Amino acid sequence: MKNPVAPCLGLLLATTSALLAAPDPAWLGHDRDRPQPTVVDPGTLSSQEQAGRPPSDAIILFNGTDVSQWVALDGSPTKWVIHDGALECVPGSGYVRTSRSFGDCQLHVEWASPTPPHGDSQGRGNSGVFFGFDRYECQVLDSYQNKTYADGSAASIYGQYPPLVNVMLPPGKWEIYDIVWTAPRFDAEGNLVSKARETVFHNGVLVQNNVELTGPTGWIGRIPYKAHPERLPIALQDHGNPVRFRNVWVRELGNPRKPEYMLSNALLDSYVGSYGKDAFFKVRRLSDGLLALTVSNAPEVVLHAESQTHFYALTTDVQADFKTEGGKSWIEVTVGDGDHAMHGDKLAP
Repeated sequence: MKNPVAPCLGLLLATTSALLAAPDPAWLGHDRDRPQPTVVDPGTLSSQEQAGRPPSDAIILFNGTDVSQWVALDGSPTKWVIHDGALECVPGSGYVRTSRSFGDCQLHVEWASPTPPHGDSQGRGNSGVFFGFDRYECQVLDSYQNKTYADGSAASIYGQYPPLVNVMLPPGKWEIYDIVWTAPRFDAEGNLVSKARETVFHNGVLVQNNVELTGPTGWIGRIPYKAHPERLPIALQDHGNPVRFRNVWVRELGNPRKPEYMLSNALLDSYVGSYGKDAFFKVRRLSDGLLALTVSNAPEVVLHAESQTHFYALTTDVQADFKTEGGKSWIEVTVGDGDHAMHGDKLAP
């Protein structure tokens, strides 16, 4: 049986060759007509006393003043708090994730473990930076004079790769991760085409050198890959310790694409149902924040959220808007022509 989510996962960048760095054959060597690189202000470096300034093309995920870019895993408001300009984990409140989804990217995260330290091994200053929603973890841990299993120490790819070296500062100091993430790719049948890869600099020192992940990270055993969208939220772990984060930003890599968001479960559920005469439109939930749309007897398409109400497909220019007014809900769908929308009122369940 085909995976209904899979067509959106790898059709645009499914081949291994598309993921390998190589000179663009469309241009001659030293081609005088080749466009110049975009000019980007590189920003400034951080110090222990003050967070640095992100590059001018970065997407700011946390600047010390608000949590508007972060939600709980189910999309509800986060219970983490801002304390002295840092986003602080409230133990027992659950993970937080970005509302926006990301694929290949450069992620900058600064974090500090509690001081004075409490506990030992995995019980001391534990958190994590996750890609792929909650699948792939780069470990956050107070590893300063704190022995634990090597593949669970700070800057490890949890359970898979220990860091090349331990460059931890004392507890309470700001640690800096700069991570280059390459998302895994799957084909239209849901088969793995290329594995996830990760490069990590910890406090400016290379500690993970383009390692190839065996699959999602886990506490016990090797978890196999399972098809999922290329772009998914980034998450920070609640492991029961009040770890703090500041100056979190990301740069998307690759060709520019529309922004994509993972909406709350409650909002996505409200869009599910049949619309129009004879249920001309049908909407159902898929995993990872996606919706599936069927228009009449046409093949189902997978919808990605560009905003709270507007969705688009990757494989065909299908766009859908969900609207509510005066207690009435409806859907408007366009296919390759934004001037001629098909309309359908939501039917009672």
